[in-house]
Amino acid sequence: MIYYLSLGANLGEREQTINQAVSLLNSEVGQVLARSAFYYSAPVGFPSEHEFCNICIKLTSDLSPQRLLYVTQDIEKALGRKEKTTDGVYHDREIDIDILMAFDMPADSKEFPLFPVCVNTKRLILPHPRMDERDFVKVPLAEIFPFS
Repeated sequence: MIYYLSLGANLGEREQTINQAVSLLNSEVGQVLARSAFYYSAPVGFPSEHEFCNICIKLTSDLSPQRLLYVTQDIEKALGRKEKTTDGVYHDREIDIDILMAFDMPADSKEFPLFPVCVNTKRLILPHPRMDERDFVKVPLAEIFPFS
C-alpha cells in the first residue's frame, strides 16, 4: 500500500517532534518515500497562541489502513500526545498524525497503476473527508502528491 499522511504539532519542539514521528513511521510502518517541507499556519477550528507546523509524507507499508491507524496513534502517545480530538473539539497538541489517502499497488508494479482505497468506519474515513478544506494539508501535500 501507498499512504499519504499529514503530521502536525503546535506544542513543544514542533519540528523535532515531527522528525521523530517520521523516523518512527519509517522504522515501524514502512519506507518513507517522500516528504514535504515544513508548513506553518495558525490553528484551525480553535483559538490558540501556538502556531502549527505541518508536513505531509508518502510511505509504503504492508499494514492495512486500520492497523496503520492504531500504529500512528501509538506513535502519537509515545511522542507525548495526551488526548485525541473528540466530537470535533480541537486543542493544542504535541503531535497529530492523520492518514489522508491510501492506494493499493499491484505486487508486480513499481509505481503505477495505483488503486484508491476507500474506508468508511467509525474510527477511520479514507480519503480524509476534510483534507481539501485545509491549506495546512493541501500545500504540503501538493509537494509530494503527483496528481494534486
